[in-house]
Order: sequence, then structure tokens, then C-alpha cells
Amino acid sequence: MMEWLFAPGFLASGPVHVAMLISAGAAIVSAAAGVFTIIRGSTFAGHALADVSSAGGSASFLFGLNPLAGFLGVAVLAAGAMEVFGVKRARERDLVTGIVLGAGLGLTALFLYFDVTLRSTTGAAISVMFGSMFAIPASIIPAAGITGAGALVLLGFIYRPLLLSSLDPGLAAVRGVRVRLVGLLYLLVLSLAVTLSAMTIGAILSTALLIGPAAAALRLARRPGLAILLAMLIGVLACWAGILLAYDSYDWTPGRGWPVSFFIVTIIFGLYLLSSLASGRTQA
Repeated sequence: MMEWLFAPGFLASGPVHVAMLISAGAAIVSAAAGVFTIIRGSTFAGHALADVSSAGGSASFLFGLNPLAGFLGVAVLAAGAMEVFGVKRARERDLVTGIVLGAGLGLTALFLYFDVTLRSTTGAAISVMFGSMFAIPASIIPAAGITGAGALVLLGFIYRPLLLSSLDPGLAAVRGVRVRLVGLLYLLVLSLAVTLSAMTIGAILSTALLIGPAAAALRLARRPGLAILLAMLIGVLACWAGILLAYDSYDWTPGRGWPVSFFIVTIIFGLYLLSSLASGRTQA
């Protein structure tokens, strides 16, 4: 009855189940972090952390590490460097972020070179940069679940001071909020979010999952809490629809399916355009 939508074996496929679980977790955490990333005007930081995390992903191929640990370790180190060395003014923060980004991409290039020359892992660059969702092992689900849950718990703990310091840092400081500490904890949440998204659709494209659903939700919802819930829904919908289309694409070009990340990013872009049209009509 559903053959027109689901290709044979889709609902029974183990790799599909893993991809749907991992991508849903990544979409949920990215949505929550993404809303604050936009409110704080920190999209460049989010993009930089996602790209820098690729150094950890490429290192995991080289040294045989858990890819989650590789992405997360480098993302957290980069977040710490960005906060410690760029806390005075926005211009200085952007400068430090750019320097950290350049250093991280340089390490990525080095590790990927060694991956190919020393380990002969020719698919490492594609997996790290653009994701390989159907190749994610089921054994990584518990660690990914703990990572996502930890990010959400931490975000819930700092939600109110983070919202206040994002909207008005001066007022937050007057009211006793430890703005620098809150900013550091936010970067930790952002690191966890980009780690999960980098594992699903790749380090280069993970910014789309972080920013796209949140930007669409903020066009449709005025309250941050509602925007976060709506962004989660948009992100999960885009990921699951992308997985379905990627699986079906094996019938379009036999033996060679289309990249999952392509479908997810395209769907997110389309949903953002629809949200722009909807918000424009509402305001009119």
C-alpha cells in the first residue's frame, strides 16, 4: 500500500534505523542550539566549530578512534580557544574564530593526507566533509544519545541566563548573570550540537542543520521556546525525508544512490523559503 512512497526494504533496513535515530538526535540538539546561535549573532562561530570538528573526524580515521570522540574532542577544544582568546569585543571574537577555523582546516588537510597515504582510507574525505549516514555503526547510538541528552540538559540549565545575556549582555551582567561563564557553557552546547550534525551530514554541511531549521522557526514564532520546538520539528522532518529520498534514489540510478546530505540540505533550504513566504503573508 505504501510502495509508492517507501522503496522495498526501507522500513526493515538496519542502517536506515540507525540513520533515523542519529539524525533525529542531531536535528533536535542542533535546533535548540541554533535558535540561540541566531539570537546571539554567532552563526560564524557555529560554522567555524562545524568546520574545525572535521579535524577530529579525519583524525579518528587515522588513529582508529571512535568518530564521535574525534569530532567532539576537537570541537570542544576549538570552542574553548574561541572563548578564552576572543571575549573582549565582537571584532576580536570574529578574528580569533577565523584564526581557529584556519588552523582547524589545516589540520584536517594534514590528517586526510595521512589517511590516504598511510591508511589508504580513500573514502575518509567524503565521510568527514559530507557525511556517510548509512555507514554509521549501531554501536555509536548510546554514545550519541548521551551526548545529545547532555547538551539538552545543559541548555535547559542555562536557558534563562543564556536568553537574557543573548538579548542584552549589559542588563544580564547588572542582574548578576556570569555572562562569560554562560557564554562558555553555550559554546560547549554548540560543540555538542555540531558534533552530532557533522556525523550525520558532514562537517561542511552541518551548519545547514544548525542554522536552517532555527532560522525558519524564528520567522514563524515570536517566543524562543516555541521557536526551539518548531525548529526541532523542521529539522527532524528534513532529516527523515532526506533519508527516505536517498534510499529511494538507489532505484533512480541503479547501484548508486544520491547523497543523503544533499537531500537534507535541499529540504531545509526549501522549508526556509516556505517559512519566509509564510511570515511575509502573516505580516501583510
